[in-house]
Amino acid sequence: MRVAAPCLSVCASEDRAQSEVACAAGLCAGFIVWDLCLGALGVLLLLFCSLDVWYFLRVAWAVIGAWFQKPVWDVLGEQSVPGRVLLQDIDMGHMNNARYLRECDFARFSLYSRNGVFKACRALRATLVVGATTIRLRRALFLGEAFELRTRIVVWDEKAFYLEQRFVSCRDGLVAAVMFCKQNVIRSSPEKILQYLCKRKVECPDYPEELQHWISFISASSQALRAQSGLKDTTTENKDK
Repeated sequence: MRVAAPCLSVCASEDRAQSEVACAAGLCAGFIVWDLCLGALGVLLLLFCSLDVWYFLRVAWAVIGAWFQKPVWDVLGEQSVPGRVLLQDIDMGHMNNARYLRECDFARFSLYSRNGVFKACRALRATLVVGATTIRLRRALFLGEAFELRTRIVVWDEKAFYLEQRFVSCRDGLVAAVMFCKQNVIRSSPEKILQYLCKRKVECPDYPEELQHWISFISASSQALRAQSGLKDTTTENKDK
């Protein structure tokens, strides 16, 4: 019995040492996890302070979501996207004016993904950029109100597509806002994109009267700005030729 006492003491010391090592390892692991969490939080704060993170997340959601929806086989077909006015969309109880244009961006991304325009642009190495927009606000959309955003390509010319986007209230079916968008095609043309998609030449529909007036305004504005800058009026030169 006298010999066993030192053995028990040694075993107890070894157990305490192992416990201390395990505790130290656990603390180190905890500090590492804490440091990683703080680092990730710092990166997120930096991103949210320097970038419009929610915008890019919505764009990704619109494009990825379009992959799981039925394709829009008719290039001129209308796409309807459901929406609802949330707290982040309002200023004085109704949807902020800037939010309409933002929602239109997401709807166009979805349409181009579904009707193949993005696919054609990648194949032709073309780029789409917004050249002009105009919006008419007819009635406010209030907090919690559901709406449909209907988007379609109306016409095109040698340089751009012209789209119409309508905010239709689900409450009473009223068109709360309507927007026209000029979508410029860089390093290609709308005709080439449509030929790539349809494998044939597509005839452009007739221009609606209100769209003709808007295009005339864009041309007049361009001429005035070029004159103020001392640049030549290329529109007039092209007409003379």
